[in-house]
Order: sequence, then structure tokens, then C-alpha cells
Amino acid sequence: MRILQAVSEFFPYSKTGGLADMVAGLSGALAQNHEVTVATPLYRGIREQFPDLEAIGEEFDLPLGNGKFTGRWWRHQPSPNLTVLLLENDAFYNRPGIYMEHGKGYWDNPERFVFFSKAVARLAPDFDVTHLHDWQTAIVPMLLKEGAGKGTTRMVFTIHNLAYQGACDADRFALTNLPAKLFHERGPEHFGSLNFMKAGLHYADVITTVSPQYAQEILTEEFGEGLSGELQKRQDRLTGILNGVDYAEWRTQGNPHLAAEYDSGNLSGKATCKTQLLKIFGLPNQDLPLLAVVSRLAEQKGIGQMVEALTELLPDNQFQFVLLGSGDEALEVVLHQLQAAFPAKVGVKIGYNQSLSHKIEAAADFFLMPSRFEPCGLNQLYSLRYGTTPIVHAVGGLKDSITDIQNPEGNGIRYEKFEASELITAIQRALKLYRDSHKLNQVRKIGMKQDFSWPIAAEKFNAIYAQ
Repeated sequence: MRILQAVSEFFPYSKTGGLADMVAGLSGALAQNHEVTVATPLYRGIREQFPDLEAIGEEFDLPLGNGKFTGRWWRHQPSPNLTVLLLENDAFYNRPGIYMEHGKGYWDNPERFVFFSKAVARLAPDFDVTHLHDWQTAIVPMLLKEGAGKGTTRMVFTIHNLAYQGACDADRFALTNLPAKLFHERGPEHFGSLNFMKAGLHYADVITTVSPQYAQEILTEEFGEGLSGELQKRQDRLTGILNGVDYAEWRTQGNPHLAAEYDSGNLSGKATCKTQLLKIFGLPNQDLPLLAVVSRLAEQKGIGQMVEALTELLPDNQFQFVLLGSGDEALEVVLHQLQAAFPAKVGVKIGYNQSLSHKIEAAADFFLMPSRFEPCGLNQLYSLRYGTTPIVHAVGGLKDSITDIQNPEGNGIRYEKFEASELITAIQRALKLYRDSHKLNQVRKIGMKQDFSWPIAAEKFNAIYAQ
């Protein structure tokens, strides 16, 4: 089968979060049995990182409303059966950020991703299945079904996070160069705005999302982000498939990012990793429980509520906390304030650093994921393999993957209500677990032996493609 994956970020070429990891892991697994091509923009820095890129075909012009913009595909072949096509347009993609700068989205993101979607639509008819990811590619099914080059490709659309919908002013619909009569409530129009996500929900042949629990949650008003009605209309085409993990990347042995190796049979190297990380963050090594977060800084992730809980717990409890992340500048300020208030207990680094992410996962005793909602989450799965016990709010993929330690086969600590008091209780349970080293190691080993590898998830996508 010939499969085209279209995505706005793809690891290791570009990444802001789990989307890039998910499509990389899925594509690698699918390429074991299929011919897979991934289309993604050519962002700043990719040429330097991959100097062996080669241009394919001629430059081409695409209309965006009354204007025309030039693109060109560049190819990279990272492995057999896996081809990466990178779309060049320096005006759109040669920028410091992928979606934003200084916490603000680029004003022309609709133009940037309509252009990308039109380029993808030109490729799609050559493939059996076109798999589209999140709002940035959600108009491709509409372009193909309502435009000139319909082709025979079947289209799967995956919702990674329903909260990000690509909503913008209605006049941006002209960028599609489709008839104005198509801008209506049964398609891309949503309360007077153009909504990329809604177009994908309406026109795709199949809709998936990144965990079974999230697939159920988004049918409700609480989690449906204003689109629950649209999803209910198509729930017979909606499936939830839990993301997998690339264990070739996320491993505790032979990992160049880690100070020491360890596995479920010998956890001693984890202490060495912890010692190194405390030095990196400038924290004293006092043999205390270490809690950690690697996250985009957004209210969805429960960061504000987490700071509230930590502020209450830190004065009277002996533990340390480290965080790596970036995003909402107001949350960055609050985190730096927490660090200033507890300099021997709290370490904060703002930014994205893949190597440091590995070090944190390996060094921490507990990994906090207090998300208000979480479509899948990957860090809890990384944490399990690294012997780091997750503490999670039981929503979405966190609920699907983490079983509370009250169960004999429990692999983490769960709490049910999105409240600071519930998170405080969960952290207190973690501190109690830390004091019981036998039980703690038992929980760690259960998590490390679990298999959330991509081939398992890829088989479920194979079944959808085969339809």
C-alpha cells in the first residue's frame, strides 16, 4: 500500500510536541510493510541538519486567493520504504518558530497552511491512503473532494488536540480558491468563522484520535470544544487509537543522553542519572524524591494548578521538583517565582531540549501530568519505560495507559477530579510510596516491562487503511 502522511511537524526534522513524535513513530512502523511518504514544511535549520536533501521536480505556483506563491519539494530518504518530502517556501517557513514567536501565533498561519495543504492535495492522488494530522492539514479532504483533482485516494484525518482548530476570519476562505457557496455550516463555517478542523471532520472518510478515552470524551460538551455536535454526526467513522512509543529513541540502555544505563533487572543506574540532573539544575543532592515535568506551558496542561499545589506542599514536605518547557509567558513568570521561593527544591529551565528531556525522564522518581484534558500524552509512556512513576489526572490517554497503584498491577498514581486538592493528595501518595522502596521498585518494574510500541498501534491503523 502507498501511504501519504501529511503533518506540520515531523521528528527529527521539526518538533514542538507530541505530534512530531507520533507521526514519526507511526510512519516508521508502517514502513516495515508499506511504502510511506511524509509531507511536511521545510522550516529554518532543516537544511543545515540534513545537508543531503535533494530537490525533486520543478518549482510550482499555487494560488492563494488573488495571489500566487511558489513552492518546491525537497526529498530525504531516512530509511527503506520511508521518504520525507519537505515543502520549500522561505517566506512562509524560514522563520524562527514553527507556529509562533514570543508566545504569539503568526498572523498568516492560515495562508501558510492552506499553501501546505494545496501542495499536499497535488501529491495525494498518487497514493492509496492520505493520512492527515490536525488542523494544519484538515482542509485537504475538502480541496480534493470539492476541487478539480479529486483522484481516488482515501482520507484519514487524525485529531491530535481538538482545542486547536485553525479558526480564523471568514474572508480567509478565499485562500482555498473554492466556490464561496461551499462556505456553510455543513462544511468549514463555524459561528461565522472559517474553521479548518471542522472542514476535516466533515470531509474526511475516516476520523481517528489518539486514545480510545479521548474519542469518547470529545463527543461530550465538556471536552468537545464546540465541535461535539459535528463529531456526534460522524461518530460511526470515529476511532480512538492510543499512540505508541519509539523505543529505539526512548530507551534506558545504549542511550547517549543518559549518564548511566539501567533496566528493570538493575535500577542502580537511575541514581547516577539523578545525581547528574540535579547538578544540571543546580540543586543539592539530598536523596529526596524528585518530581518532574516536561511540557508545553499551557493551561490545558494544568501548570497553573500544579504551581498552586506545589506552593502549598513545598514548605512542609521534603522533595524536589524540576521542569523543562516553554509556552505561555505568564506561566513562565509564575514558575520562575516558584523557583525563587524554593531555590534548593525547585529547578526551572525554559525552552525545548530533547537531550535534557531524556535526562529528566531517567532521573525523576515521579512525573507529573496534571492536564485538564490530554488527548493521548506521550510523556507518561516514556516515564513508564524509564522507571519513573507517572502522577496523572485520569483523562484521555492518561486514563487509558495508567492504572493506579491500588491495583496489584498498577503502574502509576491517578486522581479523578481536576482540582488542586486532588493533585496535592496524589503527590502526598507519591511521597509515601517513595518511602517504601520495595513497593516503589515493584511499581517501576511493572511500568518498565509494559509494551506501548508503535507496531501495536500501527496494526490498528493498518486495519483502518485496509477498509
